[in-house]
Amino acid sequence: MAAPRVWAHFARHLETAREHGRQVDTPLPDPLEMEAVIDAAFWASLRREEGYVPKISLAVLPPERTEHPLRFERPVPLVPAALAKVAPAVERAGIDLGVWREAGELCVWGTLRTIPTFSFVLEVAAPGLLVVKHHRGDEWGKFVKVAVLEGDSVKIVDERASSLPDCPPLLTSLLGFDSPASWNGSGGSVNVLVQLAVSMRAHGRGGLLLVVPRGSDGWRDSIVQPILYTLRPPFDELADLMRQSAEDAQQHGRWQEALGRVVDAVAGVTAVDGATVITEDFELLAFGAKITRRRGSPPVERVTVTEPIEGGAAAVAHPTSLGGTRHLSAAQFVQDQRDVTAFVASQDGRFTIFAWSPCEDMVHAHRVETLLL
Repeated sequence: MAAPRVWAHFARHLETAREHGRQVDTPLPDPLEMEAVIDAAFWASLRREEGYVPKISLAVLPPERTEHPLRFERPVPLVPAALAKVAPAVERAGIDLGVWREAGELCVWGTLRTIPTFSFVLEVAAPGLLVVKHHRGDEWGKFVKVAVLEGDSVKIVDERASSLPDCPPLLTSLLGFDSPASWNGSGGSVNVLVQLAVSMRAHGRGGLLLVVPRGSDGWRDSIVQPILYTLRPPFDELADLMRQSAEDAQQHGRWQEALGRVVDAVAGVTAVDGATVITEDFELLAFGAKITRRRGSPPVERVTVTEPIEGGAAAVAHPTSLGGTRHLSAAQFVQDQRDVTAFVASQDGRFTIFAWSPCEDMVHAHRVETLLL
């Protein structure tokens, strides 16, 4: 079910890139080969090797298309048992198993650390959970999610979701593209909210992050006073880092490392019961805040719910259908404070962005956990 749709995505992007003058010579496996890789990875994900779940990433390309490949003298068969055996060697981030044809059969030829733009990459995220992605083309390792396969569920990411009315900028960044033609191969700016979302989801305790306008205290009308953990002065290290310049590669590497540490620190406080509040320029104001309905405001009864996948239709639902107290509180906060955005991580891995939609005249809940895998 997945392979023909995934192949069409890669073929379309390769053609578009070439039409816009990009030098792209990435080899494209055919649908049957994609199917074989998906099938082997799926069954490998259900195995155990010395008690561990295999977590591997497979990049389908010949060894001569990457820099400094680590090549096996004898290629490894592309079968679940063999993938589970070699998985411990490639569990760390940035290392992939290389897959290509050998004597007419797909096999694992070794490992690699650099992946050309638009190469077909398949990651085992959890038992029965696979993510198809490709390299965006910048030098900082950014990947674009193409599809998420979970059991017999196939979710193809909808590239057009970022062009919908009222689409939050964070969703555009998570999708990884405005259009293929807009990519210029440069590192570009880092969307720190994406990193915060990933880090919030990673700690597994659930969390609620409120992004409020700078220089405004209107949001306090929707918060129970006093706030348990108010910061005086605001914690501004993340804001300072985002104002710094990272012009050369060496400087960018140090900046990225510092940014990652601070992002994890800020995301960590979202694990505390209550909401974490930051400004839109990333100053941390408080955490452990309790949301309340603003005086005179009606309770939130309906939200529009969408997920950026092909074939996904918008639905109108009560916010409690999305989760528990965090989701209801976030929806109420956004209905009362329409210039804010709320990010809710569930303990089960779901992630929802709540924002006010002027077009729909109601709160819009964007389900984005597919993009955070």
